[in-house]
Amino acid sequence: MLAVEQSVKQISNCKPGDIPEFVLSSTQPLILKDFATEWPLVQAGKQSTQAAIDYLLQFYSGVPVTACFGESEHQGRVFYNEQLTGFNFRASQVDLRQVFDKLLSHIDDETPPTLYVGSTEVNRWLPGFAADNPLAIDDIKPLTSVWIGNQSRIAAHFDFPNNLACSAVGRRRFTLFPPEQIDNLYVGPMELSPGGQDISMVDFHAPDFDKYPKFQQAIEAAQVAELEPGDALFIPSMWWHHVEALDAINVLVTHWWRDSAAYMGRPTNALQHAILSLRSLPIAQRKAWQAMFNHYVFEHELHDTDHIAEHAQGMLSLPIDELSARKLRADLQNKLKR
Repeated sequence: MLAVEQSVKQISNCKPGDIPEFVLSSTQPLILKDFATEWPLVQAGKQSTQAAIDYLLQFYSGVPVTACFGESEHQGRVFYNEQLTGFNFRASQVDLRQVFDKLLSHIDDETPPTLYVGSTEVNRWLPGFAADNPLAIDDIKPLTSVWIGNQSRIAAHFDFPNNLACSAVGRRRFTLFPPEQIDNLYVGPMELSPGGQDISMVDFHAPDFDKYPKFQQAIEAAQVAELEPGDALFIPSMWWHHVEALDAINVLVTHWWRDSAAYMGRPTNALQHAILSLRSLPIAQRKAWQAMFNHYVFEHELHDTDHIAEHAQGMLSLPIDELSARKLRADLQNKLKR
């Protein structure tokens, strides 16, 4: 385990339906202590593992889930194979009841094989679960998913949406890094990753500082969150987080939402387009385009376009309206076909 000195700030007296605005708009991670202790799933898990399983299965729709199976030698690490041509686990579509049977069969193993069910959207696979275990913030309408498995280690990665992650069954450890630490995390291939998001190549249980020397700087900026059942963690957009499930059976419930309209698209699309069109340019041209991006995107001020009549601002209007966004998307699609 990494020796991270700084702990995530912890706050109390937050409950579903009573989350202060400063939490949901925070730019720093926050632990919401005992946030979900009244959820039926948390209560069932505190009663027994079997009670938690029985509770979840009463909502199960019967649709197969995607489960990942890894050998015990990997010690729960969900990662690449040695050749970086694939992964160190195999994935298959299985009945959720089979997943729990497999977990129970290895519950007393000292080094069990890894069994991991990643982001599984509750409205499709567990209809009714979210209403019974609510976040109760009607204006956000988050995407709610469950994560189920035994002892696992998920490589540090980022998500664009904000996330309120609730440790419902079992304990979790999150190690978090601010977005600017990307240079020190040694991010792997963009086209291939275990969960669809770019990940750090560093093994947090055995970091190779000769191979990844700048990771020392990342550790200095890191924060750690230790979650007990019922605790929640607010993870701001773009914060990198390494996730460890610490018990023989764990259930995490995540709630994702974005602060901008969906019609604006995914910023990763813009990044991919920039890699296509800018990354291979000579350094002087890249610097010129950096100034252009700073002016129009990253460092713009509210009144930068006052010299342009409002009706003529088009894509430069703030925030961009849906009609202008659709026109811009259609124009980009046509240009990318050439």
